[in-house]
Amino acid sequence: MPDGMLQPESLVTSLTTLLGIRVPIIQAPIGSFSCPALAAAVSEAGGLGILALSWDSLPRCCEKISQTRAATQAPFGVNLVLEWDQTDRLNACLDSGAKIVSLFWGDPAPYISLAQRTGAKTMVSVGSSEEARKAADAGADVIVCQGFEAGGHVRGVAGSIALIPAVVDAVAPVPVVAAGGFADGRGLAAALALGASGVWMGTRFAASMESLAHPAFKTHLLRSGESDTQHLRLFDGGWPNAPHRVLRNSTVDAWDKAGRPNTGMRPNENEVIGRLQNGTEIRRYDDMPPVVGMSGEWEACALYAGQSVGGVRTIKPAGLIVDEIIREARETILALVRAGL
Repeated sequence: MPDGMLQPESLVTSLTTLLGIRVPIIQAPIGSFSCPALAAAVSEAGGLGILALSWDSLPRCCEKISQTRAATQAPFGVNLVLEWDQTDRLNACLDSGAKIVSLFWGDPAPYISLAQRTGAKTMVSVGSSEEARKAADAGADVIVCQGFEAGGHVRGVAGSIALIPAVVDAVAPVPVVAAGGFADGRGLAAALALGASGVWMGTRFAASMESLAHPAFKTHLLRSGESDTQHLRLFDGGWPNAPHRVLRNSTVDAWDKAGRPNTGMRPNENEVIGRLQNGTEIRRYDDMPPVVGMSGEWEACALYAGQSVGGVRTIKPAGLIVDEIIREARETILALVRAGL
């Protein structure tokens, strides 16, 4: 069935067929904002929820997978960032029954081989057509094409409209998922028109009820516009020299006013600005975003968000977000068909 074919309560593409999901919407891992409740809610609604497990202990990885499986019988995925060796975590996830593995930022080839031994599907996030070809040649089942508009840590420098067709052409017939700049059904319809088989949304699901983002940050997202983000290497405590997109805040403004000095010379370097519920300190310029239960200056933390934030205006249950995106995408596609376009 061709990508974008409409069926009742579904939107069938090569991605949905491959992963066994009903609709081509993937919840981006969104780091510390992700949790079993969010992943399960997205999967229950027909999309693919993903657990961010890159920094969890091995027992905690297994626990989160178990909790998600208890909440949904639908497929869900796990995400690992390859800036660090993730062999042990991947093995723990596979031993716990993970069937879909998302990989980001490093050489995916050894991890793809490990996943293939258990029959797990792999999704690799890339920022260029060259990187996409390498991932496909290594055996990736799905390529996630991350445009420059994306929030959080950003791999490439090209915008989604230019990047998606280039990646689709480079790796066909491997399904491509569009990431960066997508937050609604119109965006999903546009991604399908560009040749993608689905979308990957982070900022939209950060503003879901299940997300572990700090409540005040969720409200802040609703007040932010598409021009309020900046692409920087500023919040490097914990992940040095990794470019990322965040909302401007007091930390960014102070650094800007000081002339953008290098690490070690920035205003209030190493100042403790908050604490997690377990007592862990959050220091200025850490890569830790504001999460539920933290105390202190949530606004001074890394406020990860993509340019799609301008389209985020409500905080809703994740399942309802999925339903509304699909409804709008179907309406958009049908309107184009009726117009003869």
